[in-house]
Amino acid sequence: MPTFCRHNHLIQNCPICSREQSIQLRPVVSSSAPKTSQPRTRSSSPSRSRASTAASGLRGGVTVRRLARGADDGYGSSLAPGLHSSADAERLAEEIAFAAGRVRRLEQDPPGLYAQVADAREDIEERTWLAFLTAYVCPIEADDPFSSIRQAWTTWASQEQPALDGIELGPRTAHDPARGVRTIDAYRSWAERSGSQASAFTGDPGWTAERRFGRIFERLSLPGMHRGARFDLLLTLGRLGVYDLHAGSLELRGENNVTVAAKRALGIGDPLLLERRAADLATACAVPLEALDLALSNWERGKRATMGLEVGAEPDQAALESSRAALGL
Repeated sequence: MPTFCRHNHLIQNCPICSREQSIQLRPVVSSSAPKTSQPRTRSSSPSRSRASTAASGLRGGVTVRRLARGADDGYGSSLAPGLHSSADAERLAEEIAFAAGRVRRLEQDPPGLYAQVADAREDIEERTWLAFLTAYVCPIEADDPFSSIRQAWTTWASQEQPALDGIELGPRTAHDPARGVRTIDAYRSWAERSGSQASAFTGDPGWTAERRFGRIFERLSLPGMHRGARFDLLLTLGRLGVYDLHAGSLELRGENNVTVAAKRALGIGDPLLLERRAADLATACAVPLEALDLALSNWERGKRATMGLEVGAEPDQAALESSRAALGL
């Protein structure tokens, strides 16, 4: 009887499971069609020429991005079965530790404008609006990561549009100059339908922090407000103590670099199993699940976004040690 693996392939045809169980991959069977040594001649048919030209035009508009992968050195981990390079695993451990350190800083010593968002003495509508602008514009990689946000910032009460023209945008920004302020307008309308930003982010007072995070994440699916900006907005509002928000999952769905990175590192594409493996990884590394959002984004990007921390900020040492131990490094 043929044996199928968890990826719904014959086990000897699956590059992941055959490796885990030391089964030799079945060799690729070549076509039985007779070969010819004569070169193929190109048809001079006008329709074929037009089709070829059209295909060439399509290829010209596609950007192929090569993923940075470490050399396969026999590395393996049940927590990250998609990784076969200890260099890739080391980079992942470092990004997990850095992101965990950022979460800790947000709770204990928020930098820059995050401190103003955390200040309970200020008006909650203005604090929420500042948090939204920070996630939407995104801190830049500079000595003053919040300079662009300060430049764009207008108060919520004034109803004035943020000054977004010509500002420098951060690596995870959701702002597209071609879209103008349509996302801002959609956000204002979303908040006004609930009566206030505070009501919109609170939702049902009986919700748990995890349910609130998931429901508000769905409701913030506004035009242009991509997954990364939504997730970081809710993470910061929760960790800064503005609202009772705590991620129960990474919300891995759609086409974005966090979901792509999770599939690549965790070796599976099924959303439910992907979330389960992500939770197992966070638990084993002794870091908050939310930290994996920035960690996977930076790991996939191949360049660290510090997201409001000072340039040159180092990974949290305790988190780095626990992450390395979990990944068997």
